[in-house]
This record gives sequence, C-alpha cells and structure tokens, in this order.
Amino acid sequence: MVQPGSISDALRFYADAGIDEVIGDTPVDRFKESRTVAAKAATSRPTAPKRNRAEQPPAARPPTAVGPAEAEASARELAAAAMDLGALRSALDGFDACPLKKTAANLVFGDGNPNAEVMLIGEAPGADEDRQGLPFVGVSGQLLDRMLASIGLDRDGAYITNILPWRPPGNRKPTAEETTMCLPFIRRHIELVAPAVLVFVGGTSAANLLGRSEGITKLRGRWFDYPAGDRMIAAMPIFHPAYLLRQPALKRQAWADLLAIKAKLAERE
Repeated sequence: MVQPGSISDALRFYADAGIDEVIGDTPVDRFKESRTVAAKAATSRPTAPKRNRAEQPPAARPPTAVGPAEAEASARELAAAAMDLGALRSALDGFDACPLKKTAANLVFGDGNPNAEVMLIGEAPGADEDRQGLPFVGVSGQLLDRMLASIGLDRDGAYITNILPWRPPGNRKPTAEETTMCLPFIRRHIELVAPAVLVFVGGTSAANLLGRSEGITKLRGRWFDYPAGDRMIAAMPIFHPAYLLRQPALKRQAWADLLAIKAKLAERE
C-alpha cells in the first residue's frame, strides 16, 4: 500500500519536472490526428466555379516567327512598290521582319545629295550612326569625308547609305539572313538615286551587291558593271575607312582608287 506521504512527494516531483497533465492509460496516435486534420482542410477548401466551354477565354497563341524566305519576299514586295525615296523610307519603317530593327535606336537611311552623280554604300551603321540616324558620322565617317574632300567632293556632291539600315548589336557582323532580307531595299535605293558612279565602301557591300566571293583586297580598284533596272552603273569597291584606320599603310592604294573615281566622274563632264 502506498503511503499518503509518498504520493504527495511523487506529485511534487512530477510538478517540479514539468509534468502537469494526465494523458490517460492508452497511447495517442498523433500521426493519425495530423492526417485527419489535413484531410478535413482539403475537403473544406473552396473551389473555383466551373465555367462553360463557351465562357473559357481563348488560350494565348505565341507569335508566328517570319522565316528568312518570307522576310525576303516581303522586302522585295515593299521595295518594288516604293516610287521615291520617301516611300522607300516609309517601307523600311514598316518592315518588322528584320531582327536588327528591334535592337537599333534609329533607322539610318541615307545622307547627302540624292541627285549627286556618285553614291557610296557601306555595310551597316555603327554606334554613332545609330544615335544620330545618319550614315558615316563617327571616326570612320570623318575619314571618309576627308577622302571625298581630297577629290573635290563633299556630302552635297555625294549620296551615302549602307546595305543595312539598322545597327547590329555591339557592332557585330550582320548575319547572312539579316543581309539578304535587306538587299531588296538597297537595290531599290540604288535604282531610285540612279547615280552615274557607285562606290562600294568595304568588302561586305561589294561582295553582296556584285555577287562576288573575293575579298576587298582583290576587288578594290577594279571597275564593275552594276545592273540597275534597264541600265548599267560603273561601280568600284574601295577600302572601308575603318579598315584604313587599322591599316594606314594601305592609304596609298586608297588614294589611287579615289583618283580613278575622280577620273571616271570627269569623263561625264
């Protein structure tokens, strides 16, 4: 028999140890209790009312990408429809198939005198050109101005543009697809300006517009016939001013090319 004194001592011991609740004679399954609570919460969670099929909003469709062939076909159609330079510029403004347009700040269309006898065509705008919306206005453009001045020309006596009207990001080389989809516009640009002499500034413009595979060192200084509509235009490739800034020893050859261009223009006087 347990003495009363011992029971009170035991209770006091339990209280000092933090035992203040009697849990019963059988164990409690706390895991079962937690599963029961979770099941009740799931069944009591409100659900969104179902919509009829007619009320369901249409699923968003991803935009359809335009392939290079479709982009080139669209460019040819837009370019052919342009009857003057203003219409051609508007066509470029509305041409969204070229990815370069999405990253460029401005359309770089052309600069100078569209009635001039000489038309110069480079590759693509750089950072300065992209900011100002004009071709050849950076460091290489300043050298080009001095090259033209050496044979008595300036931007009032020449017309300047590029194959690509938008700057490639980071001044990277344009891809073949980007160049191809812009070619119909520059070809129409040449037809509308109708110069007496074409000057391809750099190997990219020369290779793409003449359909040649040689590099600029083999193409420069040579005259070619460029077909523009129903007439042929005398065309000469020259070194790009940016290339001459890196290779100043080639300026002697560049000077010889400029003199040949000057002589060709003098033949028309």
